[in-house]
Amino acid sequence: MNTSDFDYQLPPEFIAQTPLEPRDSSRLLVLDRQSGQITHAIFRQIGQYLHPGDLLVVNETRVIPARLYAHKADSGGKVELLLLKKVDPLTWEALVGGKGLHAGRKLRLEMSGASDPVPAVEIVEALEGSRRLVRFSEPLEPYLALAGHVPLPPYIHTTLADPERYQTVYATRPGSSAAPTAGLHFTPELIRGLKAQGVSFANVTLHVGLDTFAPVTEDDPLEHKIHTEWCQVSPETAQVINQTKQSGGRMVAVGTTSVRCLESAAAHAPQGQTVVPFTGNTALFIYPGYYFHAVDAMVTNFHLPRSTLIMLVSAFAGREQILSAYETAKREGYRFYSFGDAMLIL
Repeated sequence: MNTSDFDYQLPPEFIAQTPLEPRDSSRLLVLDRQSGQITHAIFRQIGQYLHPGDLLVVNETRVIPARLYAHKADSGGKVELLLLKKVDPLTWEALVGGKGLHAGRKLRLEMSGASDPVPAVEIVEALEGSRRLVRFSEPLEPYLALAGHVPLPPYIHTTLADPERYQTVYATRPGSSAAPTAGLHFTPELIRGLKAQGVSFANVTLHVGLDTFAPVTEDDPLEHKIHTEWCQVSPETAQVINQTKQSGGRMVAVGTTSVRCLESAAAHAPQGQTVVPFTGNTALFIYPGYYFHAVDAMVTNFHLPRSTLIMLVSAFAGREQILSAYETAKREGYRFYSFGDAMLIL
């Protein structure tokens, strides 16, 4: 297996720059992974492919305004911070942009409308590449609304008029650096309609880090170091999942983040249970050859070439079948990536 096996060509015009309105008007490519049959639909028609007793598992994480701008305290040089993960109440792992950002460097945050002193910032450790551990003089969360900006992916060049459009309608638990984009297609009305037809919903949490979307640069994907993300499957959700599986319902994961969360919880389950409650960091890397313990079907978007995400969906449906479906989507004019169209893999 080589990383190049998961490459494909995508002209820039296929990359969606803005979300469609309403949310559920995006297109839906339905792939039957057993037969290879492809059906084209609109996302609001997803209920036609779900059965009473199925369980949709959604990631209720919420994107924080994780992009910060700052200046070097001594020289005034510009610095950009992208928060990746909270390490302790005062310390965050971040990507930094700027020169000379070594341990001990002090920064001043830019903050709109702040009359009181803003938290001081110090780089406390240089990690690999542009990663740094940065420590704030007080907890940052109360200041994020004034200092932070929504961290849209680098391939989106159009300003987002409404930042809430980069949140799912069920996002309640702040902590992500990027949205779990498969969930962006759901509306409250669609959720009510699916529940009315006997489809249930359950929540998990996985706080998304940007490594999820980064291309794999190693020739051998097994040499790629996937970074950890914090996730949680609550006792209540674990109980619903186990009851659903025991009664013959399908576990439909909404997004690759929900897949990683569910499969991480399944890895600790004893025989006779699908998952157990789980809270902690996961470094689960799913690639072809992986056996899925919990997930029966998957809602997902179209992913970047050479990414861990296209490897994950290839593990679920087969590399050749996924790449063929992507070529079909290109011929049919589907929109790709975060604000793009969706796939349902059954």
